[in-house]
Amino acid sequence: MGRIVKVSGPLIVADGMGESKMFDVVRVGKQRLIGEIIELRGEMASIEVYEETAGIGPGDEVFDTGEPLSVELAPGLIESIYDGIQRPLDKLREAGGDRIARGVEASPLDHQKKWAFTPTAKKGDKLSAGDCLGFVMENEFVKHKILMPLGVAGTIKEIYAGEFTIDEPVATVTAETGDIKIAMLRKAAVRKGRPYREKLSPSSPMITGQRVIDTFFPIARGGVAAVPGPFGSGKTVVQHQLAKWADADIIVYVGCGERGNEMTDVLNEFPELTDPKTGEPLMKRTVLIANTSDMPVAAREASIYTGITIAEYFRDMGYNVAIMADSTSRWAEALREMSGRLEEMPGEEGYPAYLSARLAEFYERAGIVKVLGSGDAVGSVTAIGAVSPPGGDLSEPVSQATLRIVKVFWGLSASLAYKRHFPAIDWLQSYSLYTDRLSDWFDSNLGEEWNRMRADAMRILQEEAELNEIVRLVGMDALGGKDRVTMDTAKSIREDYLHQNAFHETDTYTSTEKQLKMLGLILEFDRLARNALQKNVDAEDIIALPVKERIGRAKYIPEERMEEFRIISEEMERQFAGLIG
Repeated sequence: MGRIVKVSGPLIVADGMGESKMFDVVRVGKQRLIGEIIELRGEMASIEVYEETAGIGPGDEVFDTGEPLSVELAPGLIESIYDGIQRPLDKLREAGGDRIARGVEASPLDHQKKWAFTPTAKKGDKLSAGDCLGFVMENEFVKHKILMPLGVAGTIKEIYAGEFTIDEPVATVTAETGDIKIAMLRKAAVRKGRPYREKLSPSSPMITGQRVIDTFFPIARGGVAAVPGPFGSGKTVVQHQLAKWADADIIVYVGCGERGNEMTDVLNEFPELTDPKTGEPLMKRTVLIANTSDMPVAAREASIYTGITIAEYFRDMGYNVAIMADSTSRWAEALREMSGRLEEMPGEEGYPAYLSARLAEFYERAGIVKVLGSGDAVGSVTAIGAVSPPGGDLSEPVSQATLRIVKVFWGLSASLAYKRHFPAIDWLQSYSLYTDRLSDWFDSNLGEEWNRMRADAMRILQEEAELNEIVRLVGMDALGGKDRVTMDTAKSIREDYLHQNAFHETDTYTSTEKQLKMLGLILEFDRLARNALQKNVDAEDIIALPVKERIGRAKYIPEERMEEFRIISEEMERQFAGLIG
């Protein structure tokens, strides 16, 4: 036990802590506020407190729990809503009302509820860490696998079927040290990544249903991406869309320091949204961590680690997990505040010198891996972090440090957002370093024309950017027929393909098959237009063809009526044939 000698906002310094360890969780004062040791110097410990420290002063007691900041992992995680240190918000509300009371404690999981455990292993089986003992159906969609704990290997002496709480043993294993009773509950320190057998190279995309992403800037399953952009450019909506529609088994959404109304939108929308994969509410495969901007700043740092640890837990079951962090800039601001209060030497713009290292530690926990256990199961964590640079300045430290780590950059443009073009991902600034690696997957699943069409569409958009300079100087009338067609095709790609309405029932999600047909229509029109130009057809007559409107509205064709694309294509050929005569 130590005693406080200094209080500076969320940072307190306590004496008499010589036996403590770095990152131990402590309880502060009579209210037993939760804190974590972040620096040790002899008997003195610097502690970041995850709650408001008003009323705490020198002389108050500090109790060291002797354990690192950890999360509880067991059935009951899915559909839960936590704060940054895994306190369930519904229980906190019951205990203290709409505002979180200080010092309130609540178990992250229900230790009284009984879960129906179905064993898959049997008596006499020899198992090691990561092998599956059995499973619990959390809901109709998520099969929650109960794995052998880390560091435990042996022969199953007894295994039970029936209903158990997460604390009751479901199996007894005979190990070298004797018999070990195994329950469903696991605890994991959040600052340390969970082990795996082998990290693999990403080879397949995570399909998002967002056309600008899947076509031009795909993210690999197990990859890392950043979504930087100024205020109002649609970072949160992009994150929401990815959380709703990404091709992942489990979604972990971390609202880190964002505005409360944005998290409210998530909490209101997700239970009502229908998951296209299962027909069930989307919340049935989601874990939410809400640490809004009015919550204590120190807890922002913990929220990112809490989220990635939960994601790794489901990855170890062989699931594909996507974690959305909105936003890492707020997390970095928490690092900066604590670093300043620790009187550390500041780096660029006051951020700590270890900012890049901390960001790398987070993103490197993503990846596709062979999980522990005797089988060949593979799981993945795909990490997507929003970045909120002040004034949209991508040269600031958090953006630059993030760009050095991630392999996909979805740069949001304020000018596109002001034009009401969403998603406002700038196709001239963004990039994906996974494109070449994923080309084989697209070839085998969508046909060889996919990569060719993608390259043609990007070339046309780049040509448009160059022609825009001429148009600004001398006007559209100065362009020749080919350039007029290029400008018109680029406009169609932008407005009819890349523009996507997140709130439209049909347009909010587009399968890769439909994306292929949509882009195919636009590029087929471009090909026929250039053929017509060679036969002396006027560019204005080509651009005025009635089929253009049908191509523009093709985005609203439901997935079950894909034959309409063939009808539009045939109509387009007839109109061009009539134009050429």
